[in-house]
Amino acid sequence: MTTVKLITLTEPRSAAAEGYRTLRTNLIFSGVERSLATLVITSPSSVENKSQVLANLAVTFAQAGNKTIIVDADLRTPTQHTIWGVSNARGLTTMMLEPEALAMPPLVDTGVENLSLLPSGTLPPVPADLFSSQRMSEVLGVLKARANYVLFEAPPVLTATDAALLAARLDGTLLVVKTGGTRRDHLARAREELKRVNARVLGAVLTDAARDSVS
Repeated sequence: MTTVKLITLTEPRSAAAEGYRTLRTNLIFSGVERSLATLVITSPSSVENKSQVLANLAVTFAQAGNKTIIVDADLRTPTQHTIWGVSNARGLTTMMLEPEALAMPPLVDTGVENLSLLPSGTLPPVPADLFSSQRMSEVLGVLKARANYVLFEAPPVLTATDAALLAARLDGTLLVVKTGGTRRDHLARAREELKRVNARVLGAVLTDAARDSVS
């Protein structure tokens, strides 16, 4: 169903695909002592390709037999619906606004076994208000009950408070860093913002690196 070539689907035997599987394994083991059912993928700024990183990582979780949900929580510039070629009319904001959507989440089949997508839905005027609401806790509970892993995409840390607000609620945070694109001071500031809300930063994914790295 995806309209964007994801390396984990098109070239599953490649070094890059294996890099995503290694990342998945590392993340799973990071949850041995502390639960890791919900994860947010974000980046310092807008130059990093966090959307494809999340989509590829989610595929590897699903391929390992884990019920997995992608949640497009970038309520400013959502991308996951474009990657998977689906409508963005209903999604996360629908669950936030419509009581009946909690009982029947508008999840979309991605065409990958064990993998569903919750698009962003209609974009709200002030996304940060949604992430700090009690309703967000209810949405999290519903999604966690339906999957082994729930992976959220958030806006860049330095462009909105959304990522920090969401990271404070979830089990872990993963930063996407682009070789030759991400500035060191931006990365340091992003880590500081996440630390300020006591987010659990599990590490970073380096993109556009050497050929045998995740890209």
